[in-house]
Amino acid sequence: MFDFALPADTTDEERYRELANAGDSLTDGESDTVANMANMAALIWSFVPDLNWAGFYRVVDGELVLGPFIGRPACIRIPFGQGVCGTAAATGKTQLVEDVHAFPGHIACDSASASELVVPVLRDGQVIAVIDLDSPSRARFGEADARGIEALAKRIATRV
Repeated sequence: MFDFALPADTTDEERYRELANAGDSLTDGESDTVANMANMAALIWSFVPDLNWAGFYRVVDGELVLGPFIGRPACIRIPFGQGVCGTAAATGKTQLVEDVHAFPGHIACDSASASELVVPVLRDGQVIAVIDLDSPSRARFGEADARGIEALAKRIATRV
């Protein structure tokens, strides 16, 4: 059993550094990408407060396909360029959305979601997956969250 609890007064910088270190330790030596994504979704859920969904969409045959996650049931397939996840996959750039209801073409898998952070996972310059975080709070995510999940994505890119 793993316990990665952090004190309540942990700064965002410390939180994401510890998340990346825990993710690195937990996936080190494990080649099964599904197992690694599942554990990473659980770690993100444990480390990042105020989420209602955390997980992965994998690139399969030119579209995003649902991967391991924690939260309510989600959309299974998302075309590149559609919604926040599809935009991140198509552009290879992090999407930080304060109000998902104002995002053109937003795909509402969970009506309780108000803000979203989607970070592409790149391997050899190609998007292989996205890490998707949803929150019921508007403007929940900021630049510190984006930088932290981007660092995590880089750290685990060869393991997912």
